[in-house]
Amino acid sequence: MAPYESDDSTSADEADDLRAGRRKAARYVVPVAVVGVAAATIGLVPALADSGDPNLPKISAQQLIEKIAKSDVQQMSGTVKISTDLGLPDLGGLESSLTSGAAGGSGDGSSADPSAKLTELATGTHTVRVAADGPDRQKLSLLENAAEYSLIHNGKDVWGYDSRSNSVYHSTAQDSAGARKKQEQAPATPDQLAKDALKAVDDTTSVSVQGTAQVAGRDAYRLVIKPKDAGSTVGQITVAVDSKTGLPLKFTLTPASGGAAVIDAGFTQISFARPAASTFDFKTPKGAKVTEDKSHDDGAPKGGGRHGTPGKDLGEGPDGMNVIGEGWDSIATFDTGGKGVPSGSEVGGQFGGFLDSLGDKVSGKFGSGTVFKTRLINALITDDGKVYVGAVDKDALVKAANAG
Repeated sequence: MAPYESDDSTSADEADDLRAGRRKAARYVVPVAVVGVAAATIGLVPALADSGDPNLPKISAQQLIEKIAKSDVQQMSGTVKISTDLGLPDLGGLESSLTSGAAGGSGDGSSADPSAKLTELATGTHTVRVAADGPDRQKLSLLENAAEYSLIHNGKDVWGYDSRSNSVYHSTAQDSAGARKKQEQAPATPDQLAKDALKAVDDTTSVSVQGTAQVAGRDAYRLVIKPKDAGSTVGQITVAVDSKTGLPLKFTLTPASGGAAVIDAGFTQISFARPAASTFDFKTPKGAKVTEDKSHDDGAPKGGGRHGTPGKDLGEGPDGMNVIGEGWDSIATFDTGGKGVPSGSEVGGQFGGFLDSLGDKVSGKFGSGTVFKTRLINALITDDGKVYVGAVDKDALVKAANAG
């Protein structure tokens, strides 16, 4: 069995090495990985200053994955274009307020809290500036409509600043690893997206090198990841990998249904020079309201809250989480312990219209329920409160509910 396809023929030894590399990267449940990416961020308008296909030495998929794994870029700065098209209806900003409300569970209510602010990346098109100087200094700035939101990690301190409301969020981790965990909540770069995608690779996946590209003035290889199973809503993932450093420069996820990318993130400008130390300095602006995060004392929230690993968080739901199947067709299921989702007519108003625009009523051996659909993630919520979610089509969710 050869789950990886490349322009070169792959020997048995190479295939064994490749499987070992996958195990080393750690297996990741696909729905959780994709939901984490889609819910927390991402996507980009496709054209990123691509200017022809550079001539580069031939490389196999195995070699390119190893190049990504070995990439160790410590200093860089640049601009990333991000947009997401999940196919949600336009309700005049209602969906943004719903997303912000759902994410604002930290309890402090600050608009500068990254848990709530960075969910804005889940919809629309955005410009993000990023900078890094080693593992203890990173900065991410979201620019929009003459306002700026910045998230700065400097040593043990994490600062969030929302210029629109002149609000500051501050968190202190007892170790730098805890502070990095806070910074890593926002996988808003092609590098983090690509690593999440590669964790999902298994024997149900085809991986190949398909040509070259130029992104942000850098020569890159195109790594293409495709599910072999027909039931997945994921069409393919394309990663442009810098030919010299191995750093992913652009990440594009297209749906099986075709059309525009659901998730597409890429650098429009990048420099590997060390950023100035002042880049990571933060001084509280005059008159700003400062909110101290007291929900945790070690960089992780108490009780496994929203800032932890996606899979672990879901596993601590009302009745825990189980995973049905493997690979791209796997489905996460859990019990809310309550009733299903009310119909739009029961709710009424604009929110009721939002529910009806997303949901399809379905029935089967399990009873009845509603399938909520996007171009990537679909979820079946039964009338008795059970949830089935994954990057699979409606029929797969109904089949899973019947079997359950």
